Formats: sequence, C-alpha cells, structure tokens
Amino acid sequence: MKIFRRYLLPQVEKDLKRKMVFLAGARQVGKTTFGLSLPGARAGYLNWDIPEHRARILKGELPPGPFWFFDEIHKYRAWRNFLKGAYDGRPPGQKILVTGSARLDFYRYSGDSLQGRYHLLRLHPLSVAELGIRSSKDFQQLFRLGGFPEPFFGGSQVEARRWSREYRNLLIREEVTSLERIQDLGNLEALVLRLPELVGSPLSINALREDLGVSFKTVANWLSVLERLYALFRVPPFGSPRIRAVKKSTKPYLLDWALVSSEPARFENLVACHLLKWVHFQQDALGRDLDLRFFRDRDGREVDFVVTEREKPILAVECKWFEGEIDKSLRYFKSHFPGCEAWQITATGKKDFLSKEGIRHCPAPLFLGSLV
Repeated sequence: MKIFRRYLLPQVEKDLKRKMVFLAGARQVGKTTFGLSLPGARAGYLNWDIPEHRARILKGELPPGPFWFFDEIHKYRAWRNFLKGAYDGRPPGQKILVTGSARLDFYRYSGDSLQGRYHLLRLHPLSVAELGIRSSKDFQQLFRLGGFPEPFFGGSQVEARRWSREYRNLLIREEVTSLERIQDLGNLEALVLRLPELVGSPLSINALREDLGVSFKTVANWLSVLERLYALFRVPPFGSPRIRAVKKSTKPYLLDWALVSSEPARFENLVACHLLKWVHFQQDALGRDLDLRFFRDRDGREVDFVVTEREKPILAVECKWFEGEIDKSLRYFKSHFPGCEAWQITATGKKDFLSKEGIRHCPAPLFLGSLV
C-alpha cells in the first residue's frame, strides 16, 4: 500500500474557501499532520499546547499570511470568543483551520455563538476504503493493528500494543485533566481497562457502578467524558413498533479496535468504526440525516448494525466471523423492511452471493471498501 491523501482533503479544501473549518477527532488520528499538509498551513500554525504559541494567541499576535491553523485551542476557555474575533476581523481570503482532540461542538465555554461561521468535519481512523485494501492479508493487518496511523504504518503488533498503552495513559493524564474536572483518575483508568471486554454487548452502568464502587451518576459522567474525547462511542437501538424492538440499552465500541482481545468482538468493533466513519462523513459533508443504530427485539432477535435516515432504516449489516447461512434475525428484519439494503459480511469467508431474500453475503473487505 502506498501513501495516500486523507479522505477529507477535498471537502476541507472546499469548505476553507467559505468558512472556518473545525476538524475534530481522536488524539493521534492524524489531524495535525493532515492540517500541516495543506498549502500555507505550516507558516500559520499555532498550537495551544506549546507555551510560545499560547503566548502569541493570548496577545493576539497572529501569523502574517493567508492561512491560520489553530491546534488544540479548545483548551482555552475563551476560545470561541477568540475565534469569533479572528474570523470577523480576518483579511479577505483568509483561511482558518481549527483542530482538536475533543468534540469541538461540545466544549463551548462562552455565550457568544459561532453559528454560521464554521463547518465541522470529523476525522476518523484509517479504513478499508481509505487505504484501498483489496487483499485478505492487508485486511488482517488493519484488523490486528487498528486504524490509527502510527501503529498501522509501524506494522508491528508488539509496537501497536505499546502504542495503545501509552495512548491510554496520555488520554487520561493529559486530555481528561486539561478539559474535565475529574479527581478519581485511578477509577477512570479502571473503567477504560474494562471497556474492551464490553464491546458489542448491552452496556450496564449499574454493573460498572458496582464493580468500580462509585455512583451511577459518576460512571455515566465518565462515559460521556470518554465519548467527548473520542475514546469510545455508543450505538443506540433502532426502535419500531412493527418489530417489538428493545429501546433502552446501548452498545459500546472503541475507536482503537486493536484493544479488543476477542477476535469476533474486534471484528464487530472494526465494522462499527467503518460505519460510523461513513455516517459522520455523510452528515458533515453532505448534510444527510443519518444515524448508526443496532436492532434487538423482545424475542431475542438481533442485527448488529442498522443505519437510519430520518429514522427509517436504509442499511442493515450483520457481522460473522465465519461464513455460513444468512442469519435468521437479518432475514426477519429484511422481511419487515424490504426496502432496506441488507448485508451479511464475514471476516474469514470468501463466498459472495445474493440470497433469495435480497441479502448480500460477502467477505468484509468487499462491503467495507464501498464506504469511506
């Protein structure tokens, strides 16, 4: 595989001509490298985490030139007022890129609105489509090493494990402490260590509360913090009276699927990340009203993922480690929503066919390669 341009490049270049661009995403997903690759960005780069750059921001001493690139500025409590002033007073043609390792739409500390002044785009880890993966060997490398650029391009499973361990420590000791008021970092780290075991299963905050010896409210807050920092995401259920759906529980997944030890669960997590990446791209770049969900009903039938558009299912995906017959739950779901595109994808299988119900059965790289 060769070096490639990140999938958001055309959209970022287009949006920078009209408004500020907020580029959000997990720590070390490649935001800074991506931003610095844009023409003129390096000369206009200011990082809030670098003391000299922070002093220039506080003094209002902005770089000359047609491009301002503000990195991690959301850690500055008055960042929205600062950006509003910079944008409103910018010279004609000035491009402004803002990147952050947290949900930039959440960390808003002042009352002034930036509404109408920016486009938000979310950068995700590497994927089958972005890497142009075709072979089973390359897919297995992505499956083992995860989609973050450093461990993936490093090519070593040992180094990938070391990277994941260091990443977790940096997330808790630096990112969390810079943005959130959390005292009990030890129990928060214990929660982070538990999460890989919970991937793909209904999440019980009560069970976690008992295990950690803290309150329900505390666990719920910690999970929200980890979501805001892109350490995890939760998939809610798709509910419809037509299929007696369960509507309460959510399923957790990690952005770094390499942390998940169970291979079938890791495969499901990888697919969840690919689908979320596609959904976010459709939302951010095309304005589509899509959501990622799963299906489970009161009779125990379950489909791993359902993508909805304006609350109507348009895509259903069932993940299997081995190839085999079409899953009964997926058949049931397809029979109730015949217009919904349905796929059963396998991590290790080679068969590619269309069932009599109109369900596509194929190797995972074939389906995932059709996303972003």
